[in-house]
Amino acid sequence: MANPTQQAQIEALADNLSANADALHRRLMRAIRTPSPDGALPGISQGVAQALFENEVALRQRANGLYLDAAVLAATGLGTQQQQLLDLTALAQQKIDKIDRLKDLVDLAGELLSLGAAIAAGKPEHVLSPLEKLKHHIEAL
Repeated sequence: MANPTQQAQIEALADNLSANADALHRRLMRAIRTPSPDGALPGISQGVAQALFENEVALRQRANGLYLDAAVLAATGLGTQQQQLLDLTALAQQKIDKIDRLKDLVDLAGELLSLGAAIAAGKPEHVLSPLEKLKHHIEAL
């Protein structure tokens, strides 16, 4: 049976991923409404906007998967990484709201997706690499 504390932490991680998707959406909408340097609207290309919308949807799907699989994932051995995951995804949400360069926004969204995929796979040994990439990217921001 799953440890209730671990299960709650996985659910909290899913909450953070959902919040990241919300922050990504807010930031994307702000970019769409902001004029480009030449004064034309929007300040983001259709291709980049579409890619970010797809990342937002994928983050929501990962979060929903974590909610559904929380009991199973709690037993997969994430252990000490759980609190680090919670802290990093909360910090990522704050960074998304402040990112100025779209490339950084796209990169951060991709790293969050990689992390969510590794967690959803239920293989803790695959979490370390995306976790470290996300950590370094957030530190660089």
